[in-house]
Amino acid sequence: MTAEGPALAHASEDRELPFDVYLNVAVGGLLTGLVYGLMALGLSVIFGVVRVVNFAHGELMTVAMYLTIVLFTALKIDPLIMLVPIAAVLFCFGYALQAGIINPFITRAEHSQFLLLVAVAIIIINVLLILFGPDAQSVQTSYSYDSYQIGKLIVDATKLYAAGAALAVALVLYAFFQFTSIGTAIRACADNYTGALVVGLDVKHLYALTFGLGTACVGAAGVMLVLIVDVTPSLGPAYTLLAFVIVITGGLGSMPGALLGGILIGMTEAMAGLIFTPSAKSMFAFAILVLVLLFRPQGIMGKKAA
Repeated sequence: MTAEGPALAHASEDRELPFDVYLNVAVGGLLTGLVYGLMALGLSVIFGVVRVVNFAHGELMTVAMYLTIVLFTALKIDPLIMLVPIAAVLFCFGYALQAGIINPFITRAEHSQFLLLVAVAIIIINVLLILFGPDAQSVQTSYSYDSYQIGKLIVDATKLYAAGAALAVALVLYAFFQFTSIGTAIRACADNYTGALVVGLDVKHLYALTFGLGTACVGAAGVMLVLIVDVTPSLGPAYTLLAFVIVITGGLGSMPGALLGGILIGMTEAMAGLIFTPSAKSMFAFAILVLVLLFRPQGIMGKKAA
């Protein structure tokens, strides 16, 4: 049989799949996309306020994933229960990282910030390799194989719980920025750095707080994502890149855009894996990015520069 034979047979099988199969895959992609969106939301918040591109974003998420695995293995604590404590730990780590290491680089050239955060990412990867080795690890909960059926729609329980938790965290973060005095002060720093200094705001503290919040978001996303995928130390760079794709697609600095971009990329990957092959998922995700950059460079929900 020629090389074209299996491909044509595969395509023929895909065309014969019933509609409910596509619907189930699309819903699964949407739920995973909400977790992706929370991951990207942390990156968007950090860039939107601090104007630092966090090249260690995915690596920080793997730290949260391994913390989840360690606590689950040792204490049998459900990841859903660990979400808030681990997010708090990542918040403290992010705050300290910004205040102690990144803040002196805020006024330096962008390539200096880039090199600093790449160095942080490399350090995290190698520390995780030393501690946990290169083998993939995962969490198997009591509901790992559960699902809910609504007519012909079958929803994976772990994805549903992860997506619900991700959406809840995103709503809490949005409420924090919109309805609290600290959130208002952070938005003021993002809008006018000099003006914030003039009125007496502690910009360094607010920047560290923002970086901590962004790191807490990616930590929460990591706790939820460990329910869906296996984790290895080398997973970080792939998710850092994915977060950039989502943030640029949705619009830099836009919180709703990050969630929308995550959903779009999640559904695109899921459908591409079904219709073509799982290895084609990244190709289609980047195709979405290229189209957005061509026709709407500011992102789907981004604002044009004045």
